[in-house]
Amino acid sequence: MPTPPRENTLAALHARLSALPATALRVEVLPERVPAAGLLILRDGEPGEPELTLSPLRYHYQHRAEIEAVVQGAARDTAFDTLCATIGAAIAADRTLGGLCDWVEAEAPRAVDLPVEGAASLKAAVIPVVLHYSTADPLGCPPISMPGSARRSGSSAPTSPSMRPRSCAP
Repeated sequence: MPTPPRENTLAALHARLSALPATALRVEVLPERVPAAGLLILRDGEPGEPELTLSPLRYHYQHRAEIEAVVQGAARDTAFDTLCATIGAAIAADRTLGGLCDWVEAEAPRAVDLPVEGAASLKAAVIPVVLHYSTADPLGCPPISMPGSARRSGSSAPTSPSMRPRSCAP
């Protein structure tokens, strides 16, 4: 069963974040301790409403994921700025994530200082990331040809979206 483009794109973004010095998690709760190099948590976010093109049918998404960036310590402002810069550099190094999406762009972080009782304060931010990608099916199913869908000339034409089964099962 092929992996949907949405999952491939998010996995590639997580892999890119995992190469950074900060600890990178995906869809995890905030741990009790923040590593010295910082912490990144990738949230899958929402694909939103797609734009459609017909002939061939394609769904074009601007998927909004989020990266939660967290640092702790006395020099947290500098560490936070450094962490944001490394995230930006990692995204800018390959904006197509190896060809899995059309474009990746990060938006400005919304930073906050969070006091922690009995420990150094946290500096955290949500960094929105927009992943632009297209797919032939919103569920990530491969195209399925139905019996009798071939044209009389012998070429196979894609089936009408309303006639195509919605199940991804083989």
